[in-house]
Amino acid sequence: MSATDAPPSLRERRERLVREHAAAENVHDFDTALGSFAHPRYELVPTGEVIDGPEAVAAYYRETRSAFPDQRNDVHVLHHADDAVLMEFTLHGTHRGSFRGLPATGRAFSCRMLAVFAFEGDRLVAERVYFDQATILRQLGIAHDPLTLRGRLATVANHPRVVGGAVLRQALGRVRGR
Repeated sequence: MSATDAPPSLRERRERLVREHAAAENVHDFDTALGSFAHPRYELVPTGEVIDGPEAVAAYYRETRSAFPDQRNDVHVLHHADDAVLMEFTLHGTHRGSFRGLPATGRAFSCRMLAVFAFEGDRLVAERVYFDQATILRQLGIAHDPLTLRGRLATVANHPRVVGGAVLRQALGRVRGR
């Protein structure tokens, strides 16, 4: 048997599965995306949300694609670990429908992310996604950069006790010579 006739290695099988999963999400082929899991499970680290089971994941797909019908990922690079494949990618989308009670803004976002595809052998058991939620919210016009005047004013208006307490502690520290 030549090297070209050898069966694919575990690493190659995992990588193929992750690439097929990402491609299926891009074309909204959710049956294929769901089928790539031994048991569908998403963990959205910034929100602490766990979406577990085929029905919950299918509902998540419907909700996100209804709100962001052009949502797609651009895969940059895959990294391999003993029990995972890590995918660096950029997620893009335009806010065209209601999402978690927020009416559509019509604005687009583009956010660099990391997804950890957890495996048990060659079975995909979870996708754990890391991203900066504030980046997306700023691009959708929902949040403001806290380093700009507009962002600082919004922070003061939205959190007067927290900001007021910080200003008071800073002033008292100066008075006490700290």
